[in-house]
Amino acid sequence: MRYSAAPSALGGPIFPPDPMDDHRKKLKFRAWRRGFREIDLILGRFADARLPALTSGQVDEFERLLDAPDQDVYAWIVGAEAPPAEYETETLALIRAFTAEAAQPR
Repeated sequence: MRYSAAPSALGGPIFPPDPMDDHRKKLKFRAWRRGFREIDLILGRFADARLPALTSGQVDEFERLLDAPDQDVYAWIVGAEAPPAEYETETLALIRAFTAEAAQPR
């Protein structure tokens, strides 16, 4: 379907399709529903803001983080523990930077 600013037959504008593919949408859902509120907020907000722009390799890294235990991922992000080498990725660095940026007073 094409984008049109003109109203549709139902009376509203026709909007372009969501730019995220189904895989990214599922990851975003998982990021918000981990069961540990602090990590939900960190990973969910990151997914909302940055998931559409991640490369396919970064998406794979993000998915691996979602498969890791919540307490471990939280400790890696906040710097309480060093992650194993396989989790010390560009995506984890992006999440750390995003979290630090969000914590800065405005």
